[in-house]
Amino acid sequence: MYPAERQSAIVAAAHEHDGVLSVASLSSELAVTTETIRRDLAALERQGIIVRTHGGARLAHGMPFEISLAKRQAEEADEKRRIALRAVKELPSDGVVLLDSGSLALVTASVFPDASIIVVTNNLPAIPVLRQRPNVSVMALPGRVRTISQGAVDEWTRQRLSTLNVDLVLLGSNGLTASAGVTTTIPDEAEVKRAMLLSAKRRVLTITASKVGLTSFCHVADLAELDMIITDSRIERETADELHAGGPELVVV
Repeated sequence: MYPAERQSAIVAAAHEHDGVLSVASLSSELAVTTETIRRDLAALERQGIIVRTHGGARLAHGMPFEISLAKRQAEEADEKRRIALRAVKELPSDGVVLLDSGSLALVTASVFPDASIIVVTNNLPAIPVLRQRPNVSVMALPGRVRTISQGAVDEWTRQRLSTLNVDLVLLGSNGLTASAGVTTTIPDEAEVKRAMLLSAKRRVLTITASKVGLTSFCHVADLAELDMIITDSRIERETADELHAGGPELVVV
């Protein structure tokens, strides 16, 4: 691995282990010396991504990271449902929709109407939810499934997405700011989200206000590449104005 690849792998490992890293474990997993790992951790610390600790490191407090899907399902339930109910109003009457992975997308799947549409998704838990609607055709994207997000994210996923032309994408993210745009936790996630965005005619980001104002590790898209952002009423007025000025329609529920 090149240093950048190693450092991406280190950040991915942190997300898989609740933000905590061990030098010894990383050395074993990546098959490099502990001195190499320490240099990588030092580089990540300079970027503000991690904070070194005795024998390892942890993700910085300001760095949004992932927790398990089951835990996230219980968080911000009311806000997620309001966002989901508004998002499904954007569905085409007869067309193809891309649904991203993540807990908010899963809530969105639960409020989908029984309409004659095709839903393409990498969100494995959303598939049985959507299959309860007889008129919705569901297509699952291939690829390696991440434990935390339960979403398919690898080269197979990206290759299939590159062949698609869809009417709408309902995208999620771990961070959103006017300057950094849409960001997420690891390169594989970012590349799949980017492929989703590029395959869609209309691009809608659904995100809770708790993630607005945060910048995660990997860039997905600039603000101007979005058509609409749907978030909840906890968003600060100044932040909302900045996002609206960036181009996309901002819907607050």
